[in-house]
Amino acid sequence: MPAPSPPASPSVSKRWPPLVWALLIGTFAVRAAGFVYPYLPYRLDELHFDTAASSGVLMLWGAGWFTGQLVCGGLADRIGRRTTLVSAMTVAAVSFPLLAAARTPIAVGVAAAVAGLVYDAPRPIVSALIADTIPDEPGRTRVTGWRHFAVNLGAATTGLVGGALAAPLGIPVLFWCNALVCAAFAVVALRVIPPSAAARAPGPRGSREAFTDPLLWLLWLASLLTLIPVAALFSALPMMMAQDGLPPAAYGWTQVASAAAVIGLSPLLNPWLARRAQRPTPMVGLLGLSGIVLGAGMGSAGLASSTTGYSAAAALAVPGEIVAFVAATNILNRIAPSSSRGIYAGVWGTTLAAAVLCAPALGGWALAHGGHHVVGLTTVLSGLLGASLCLPLAALMHRPSRTAGTSA
Repeated sequence: MPAPSPPASPSVSKRWPPLVWALLIGTFAVRAAGFVYPYLPYRLDELHFDTAASSGVLMLWGAGWFTGQLVCGGLADRIGRRTTLVSAMTVAAVSFPLLAAARTPIAVGVAAAVAGLVYDAPRPIVSALIADTIPDEPGRTRVTGWRHFAVNLGAATTGLVGGALAAPLGIPVLFWCNALVCAAFAVVALRVIPPSAAARAPGPRGSREAFTDPLLWLLWLASLLTLIPVAALFSALPMMMAQDGLPPAAYGWTQVASAAAVIGLSPLLNPWLARRAQRPTPMVGLLGLSGIVLGAGMGSAGLASSTTGYSAAAALAVPGEIVAFVAATNILNRIAPSSSRGIYAGVWGTTLAAAVLCAPALGGWALAHGGHHVVGLTTVLSGLLGASLCLPLAALMHRPSRTAGTSA
């Protein structure tokens, strides 16, 4: 079993340095203006793309997202956290307006792949920076919980602002807003992240260690199946709502409902999760439980046909979503070597990207072959499969041969 971090004093665990606050605020701002992905399906509908073309663009976006996690995670270890984050946000500031201007399937597909590459780029970099800055696992868990809170508070803003402005201003204007906020985050990162947050001098095994670590890959697969229901909120759900004749503003309300549930539950769950992180055992069981809750919650959308019903399904999945991200990060922190935190976070970060890639393909297939009920069933099965993979993960993590001098 990986060795736990040494106990930290309460002042270390509960008082965050200014860098952590800057990262949380930046995370919120980028997510609050993160209109590009959730409103991309509606942009494709405006361009009169058929189902096959729309699914293809979304898959290209997911492929870019997947690759971007690996590239940004690896670069964060090799050339530094600050350089990687500033560069990625600069690329986002350029590529999002290009995606707004593209009109042909080929142009939109290329722009979507490039934009997807950097849309979620801060995830592995911020994860590595938090692990570098906070020395104890309960403190990291607390930051992770509130980071997820910031993401969902941003999602509420995205839903409210995007739903209100999409009709009068147009979706391309929302893409431009997303680009401007990414540019601002690049400037802030350049100023607040110290130059010392540079290359971490990866060990001799470097990235190869991550790609051959069985614990990381079991965590990856369990997380992928667990997070497919989360990705369905951004892919299958808008497709289902569009088939029911609901407008973009209705989809915005599902995001608001999900974010509101996170905002309401996070103050209750985060302290409990931080106390749970004090135990020497990782949160593998909680990760499995989160898969069941997520699958059942989002799967209930297969029975919905109104804005209220879809919003309720999104809210029911929230407890599983909160626990899934915190539990997976807890496991990741315990297995990642300190010199390879970026690439480990990047590899794990591809789980959400892969879920974004799989969810529209799975949702499109289910809609074509059985309708909304089949979408709900496949979502439930995905969560259950993710939970079942936590059994071998727990067994492998409890082998005494696995030790980690990495958590601290």
